[in-house]
Amino acid sequence: MSLPSLETTPIPGLVVVRLDRRDDARGFFKENWQREKMVGIGLPDFGPVQNNVSFNSDRGVTRGIHTEPWDKFVSLATGRIFGAWVDMREGESFGATFTLEMDTALAVFVPRGVGNSYQVLEDGTAYTYLVNEHWRPGITYPALALDDPTVAIAWPIPLAEAIISEKDQHNPALDPSTAIAPKKTLIVGALGQLGRALQADFPGSDLVDLAEGSVGDRTVARLDLTDAAAVAAWPWHEYAVVLNAAAYTAVDLAETPDGRRTAWAANATAPATLANLAATHGFTLVHYSSEYVFDGTAEEHTEDEPVSPLGVYAQSKAAGDIAVGTAPRHFLLRTSWVIGEGKNFVRTMATLAANGVSPSVVSDQVGRLTFTSELSRATRHLIDSGAAYGTYNLSNGGDEMSWAAIAREVFTRSGRSGDDVSETTTEAYAAGVLEKGGPFAPRPLRSAMSLAKIRATGFEPEDAMVALDRYLAD
Repeated sequence: MSLPSLETTPIPGLVVVRLDRRDDARGFFKENWQREKMVGIGLPDFGPVQNNVSFNSDRGVTRGIHTEPWDKFVSLATGRIFGAWVDMREGESFGATFTLEMDTALAVFVPRGVGNSYQVLEDGTAYTYLVNEHWRPGITYPALALDDPTVAIAWPIPLAEAIISEKDQHNPALDPSTAIAPKKTLIVGALGQLGRALQADFPGSDLVDLAEGSVGDRTVARLDLTDAAAVAAWPWHEYAVVLNAAAYTAVDLAETPDGRRTAWAANATAPATLANLAATHGFTLVHYSSEYVFDGTAEEHTEDEPVSPLGVYAQSKAAGDIAVGTAPRHFLLRTSWVIGEGKNFVRTMATLAANGVSPSVVSDQVGRLTFTSELSRATRHLIDSGAAYGTYNLSNGGDEMSWAAIAREVFTRSGRSGDDVSETTTEAYAAGVLEKGGPFAPRPLRSAMSLAKIRATGFEPEDAMVALDRYLAD
């Protein structure tokens, strides 16, 4: 058998690892923790930050059953134990148990929310474990009685003869009402069009934005990621996933002095803060970027194309992408021409059609629409499917189209003739804006992105025109 190897147990996520222990006349050597090999056999890349050792001088010492809010990798440096684990998490496996006699050739990965306990079978047993959060004094963690009749652990040494701490002698019985809830999801930018869409696929998420507010009956708390004190006070350890839907998207105003500062704060500084927090607290960071990070000269943009941003907005988004890439667990979704709840290009064209206006729309910018519902659906898919972390392009599917062609589609669906939409160029449109004294940011002329990578994960983007029909019908 190739070692290390992994064996599953009746408790979801709890796995036994058989270590590659090398014995000789002197004793033994083993790689107790080797990240590349452990992850390679299927162990979660849980990111340990602290190593603890519990030395047990006498046979019969019994500790537990403790349920701490972190993942744990337990093993022995010396001796033998009888280990017992109880699933204390909400769900069908609540109360499930697993026991195992362990020596120094075995280790067990214990996921957050699973109660951990052991009984020492040899004098001088050294129990060692890695955890992925720092221990904090003064915090009470859930516990379970060692003699709980429901789980009925068959301890090899009767508990009446065991050495048990005063505290562990008074642990409570199993109670479903105290089951441990999973870590939560946080949506940053919950009041924006993408943030609102994400709430449909991530119900029950905590919601924050730069200002307090509400979405339906849900309260949106205030959190400014540029406020160091507010960031430090936020309970980041409670989250498994953070969805960063916040962004500064006023591409033209970003060319002004005030806009430049705001764009960099929202699109670069805030994502960098979240990336650092993701590394510290171990949550998965999902961030949404833009095809504006490219100069638009490629026929089709792929995920590995080097960034080449043209304007301030684009530069700030590219900087944010680089920062997010440092988070150990991240999904970076690059998207284009986003359409969601509130004011946007499609709504504007529909209003113009209804009011009898015949607009002139640029025809030399080509790409695909991305509906926020599709972005949200793709996010849910990537997280649930176990897709590899990294960068993914995401837009709706179908043919590439110009803004003018999309405007015509909106007009025909609104009862107007597509011929009522005339064409102009980006250069001519920019000249008109600049002539009136307004700022104008350079645009990539080709925004179409390859969708091959996300399709390879099993996600099929919906045709943009099918999504447009539904959007206009709502």
